[in-house]
Amino acid sequence: MDDPAQATSKPSWLERLTHFLLREPEDRGELVEILHSAFERHLLDADALGMIEGVLNVGDMQVRDVMVPRSQMDVIDISQSPEQFIPFVMQTAHSRFPVIDGNKDDVLGVLLAKDLLRYYAEGADNFSVRDMLRPAVYIPESKRLNVLLKDFRNNRNHMAIVVDEYGGVAGLITIEDVMEQIVGDIEDEYDYDETEDNIVIDRRGHWRVKGLTEIADLNEALKSAFSDDEFDTVAGLITRQFGHVPKRGEKIAFDGFQFQIVRADSRRVHSVLIEKLPDDEDAA
Repeated sequence: MDDPAQATSKPSWLERLTHFLLREPEDRGELVEILHSAFERHLLDADALGMIEGVLNVGDMQVRDVMVPRSQMDVIDISQSPEQFIPFVMQTAHSRFPVIDGNKDDVLGVLLAKDLLRYYAEGADNFSVRDMLRPAVYIPESKRLNVLLKDFRNNRNHMAIVVDEYGGVAGLITIEDVMEQIVGDIEDEYDYDETEDNIVIDRRGHWRVKGLTEIADLNEALKSAFSDDEFDTVAGLITRQFGHVPKRGEKIAFDGFQFQIVRADSRRVHSVLIEKLPDDEDAA
């Protein structure tokens, strides 16, 4: 039987961490050093350390640092009929879409994908997109992420339209974009399950590929000849072609294929949709 005195003399990990952190840091840099030292002493695991650092960084970041830029916004035009835009909604698999009137500077409101159920329940004659719109929330590019997160929580809002100093639409941001800066990439029901294959072909004959897929495996599946001299993975190959870590929705074409980023964070590409280009486009 364990000695009770010995058991009580053993401090818990929380007590050890608290004791370690009692040394008051002089600045944020020293605080980060203390946290990393705690990690090295196994008082914090990697996930906890990453989240704490994420919280610290969010206070320094602005909306412009993580927003989806205007050029990559997935929007619905009010002039489109449901028959026209529903396939697009299904393909992009977002839960919310800004609805515009002709151009992205004229946002009429936000359409929730779940509200489209009424189109099927009530029929086309009784369905009006305008009646389904939720008010759009506008925020400046310079807004701090920690302030925005608090606003999202208080107002129970999940998306905001970002405007520049002239009042034009610069992009959009969601609560998920902010949370990912703290907890890392958030997977949803449309993301890969870890048990799925690295390369999956869809009904259109396009390939959905995980970023960590070996280039050799990609070449075998696509009958392609991408070089793996410099990089081993698809993520490395694509990032090299872009010249930066691409964001969701960005596209690039090379060596006879088009690559569209399906999922990525600020550090790496997680998944990509690959389409074989027609021979004439390839030649161009």
